[in-house]
Amino acid sequence: MSRPEESLPADLYYNTAESHKYTTSSRILTIQSQMTHRALSLLNLSAPSLLLDIGCGSGLSGEILSSASAGGGPHTWIGMDISPSMLDVALQRDVDGDLLLADMGQGVPFRPGTFDGAISISALQWLCSVDGSEERAGVRLDRFFGGLYASLKRGARAVCQFYPRNEAQRGMIAGAAGKAGFGVGLLEDEAGTKNCKVYLVLVVGGGDVRGVVEGMEGVDVMEGRRGERKRGERKRGEKERKGSRGWILRKKEQMERKGKVVKHDSKYTGRRRGPKF
Repeated sequence: MSRPEESLPADLYYNTAESHKYTTSSRILTIQSQMTHRALSLLNLSAPSLLLDIGCGSGLSGEILSSASAGGGPHTWIGMDISPSMLDVALQRDVDGDLLLADMGQGVPFRPGTFDGAISISALQWLCSVDGSEERAGVRLDRFFGGLYASLKRGARAVCQFYPRNEAQRGMIAGAAGKAGFGVGLLEDEAGTKNCKVYLVLVVGGGDVRGVVEGMEGVDVMEGRRGERKRGERKRGEKERKGSRGWILRKKEQMERKGKVVKHDSKYTGRRRGPKF
């Protein structure tokens, strides 16, 4: 059976008929509800928050975000989706969230630090869809994760459930998230079965994704966050400037190894002096 994203782009696949069919399917309603509650549990929100629903479709996940049963909720949410037909169904259903017609492959068009968290249910695989090559998919992934990273507050989490076509696609999606600066964790529910569901757990800035998924089975944690180098460690190929803090610390270490007495390190070590009057 072919996958939907391999047949047509999402805005064409989810026409009026398909959007109504998706929204009224009892099987899809049940699965969508389970995955949304799972994503909320991984977000671990303790108070009502402003959330972004990426690939919100007809607002099935949004209804759960708006309900009192949502973890820490009810939450305020904004949904974005590429399908006009899906958003039209959401308007007809009078969902509580605000809706935006937008292609996530072009980025996330919100001000930096807008959201307390984000969820996405069954949408990420569409970034690797039929309308472009693997190289094109990489560009779309970079735009999406870069925009998502910027739109979230520092320390916020995003949980994206998706269905990777294979291990290569799974790695490409997770790698793009790490490249954008996220702490990345991959979590599998019902691993090894045809009902396997993959969750991409993302943490912005200084958060540690290991604490989010600690003790869970089927977890793969990636540490590929942008700009994370040990203090004093140079970029590859970067020359150490004479008189810099790193240069001074290295020289002092060399002198200590030779048995010479050196002054203790402090916050003033390597600090440039102000102008003399």
